[in-house]
Amino acid sequence: MFQPVALPLWLLVVILLFAAVTFASHFLFPSVRWFFRRRMEKAVAQLNTRLTRPIEPFKLARRHDMIQRLIYDGEVWAAISEHARAEGVPENVAFERARRYAREIVPSFSATLYYGFAIRFARFLSRKLYRVRLGHHAADTLGSIDRNATVVFVMNHRSNMDYVLVTYLAAEQSALSYAVGEWARVWPLSRLIRAMGAYFIRRRSRGELYRRVLARYVALATEGGVTQAVFPEGGLSLDGALAKPKLGILRYIVDGYDAEERDVVFIPVAINYDRVFEDKILVAAGQRGDRRFGARISVVVKYIWRITWRWATGRYHRFGYAAVSFGAPLSLRAFAGTKPPLIEDLASDLMQRIGAVVPVLPVPLAASVFLSAKAPLSFAEYSEAFCAVIEAMPEAHIHAPREDMDYAVEYGLRNLVARGFVNETEGVYSATDEGRPLLQYYANSIAHLLR
Repeated sequence: MFQPVALPLWLLVVILLFAAVTFASHFLFPSVRWFFRRRMEKAVAQLNTRLTRPIEPFKLARRHDMIQRLIYDGEVWAAISEHARAEGVPENVAFERARRYAREIVPSFSATLYYGFAIRFARFLSRKLYRVRLGHHAADTLGSIDRNATVVFVMNHRSNMDYVLVTYLAAEQSALSYAVGEWARVWPLSRLIRAMGAYFIRRRSRGELYRRVLARYVALATEGGVTQAVFPEGGLSLDGALAKPKLGILRYIVDGYDAEERDVVFIPVAINYDRVFEDKILVAAGQRGDRRFGARISVVVKYIWRITWRWATGRYHRFGYAAVSFGAPLSLRAFAGTKPPLIEDLASDLMQRIGAVVPVLPVPLAASVFLSAKAPLSFAEYSEAFCAVIEAMPEAHIHAPREDMDYAVEYGLRNLVARGFVNETEGVYSATDEGRPLLQYYANSIAHLLR
């Protein structure tokens, strides 16, 4: 029993390695996880004292626990059984498919990453790329919202920069949970986005089981008071105008709503830009009639390199103004009353509220002038037409840079000329053929505000 045993060195190394892994997994890792989780919980408790809407326990639950809760939920089990019968497969096969969907959807929120990195990066990027302005902010109304209510920010979708901009401006409210599409499922971007609390959705999925799992997750998050951010249009606007709302996520929120538990309060958010990074890609997709943007990673890297080179050589200028306005909140409890709300009516009301507070910026104003001009304009004629467009939208939230309308007139024109949308010949200005689709794109963002 106590006789020495001769082993090859490689076998001894393998045995010691397995022993080390076993020790770490059973004794070391749980203790380390517990230590860091305790520190995280204390940090979140301190952070919640500064937030208008504290981070709810549902959002802080471990991802594994949330996945288990979702797939063993009664409604999901019912969906699994129905799927198994409809497809003629064993229930364990349907269960594994539902588990895969749950793992794909459920985020792994990290408060440390969100407030330690994401908010700072969003602030840095927003300020470096744009002159950020808060257009209209119903501060008193926002402050009066029941702290137990679930808040859902509903926004128009102009650019992928929307995520960054609203995350930065809503930092003092709460941590936002976005619904993001397939574009964000690329590694390592997917790990970062999931850790920031976003949940993935398949916009083209037609599978009933997938939709039931997604709907139940959204309902659980709503019941848990998670502050969410939703784009009712479902995707980026291809023509710059507000699009007809898609009802998927809104329907999931409403279907899982329990008036006896929590109210759900929708906050309209309207975003506008003097320049949208993807404008040419979006307009081209709209002209083709598809949503194949073809934005390869090499194009993105080249664009970032060009901006970095301009900054390093002192020739960098920000891309104009970006403005965000917050509209009047809508309480689902008040909207629905004693009967289930019609999702179409709710979506229409929300889109109207978003449209009413879209910020009006110099470039969209200037684009509107040149689209309606029947002949080339002198600067004086352009300036007069610019002011006439403003007078035609008395209810709009107009942003004049430096609080100087004369500067806004000059600023809008200068940007259009610099990008080749407008041509100057001997002091006379006219829209170029190549620039007209882009002028239409920017003018559409405020066209609904014209009297």
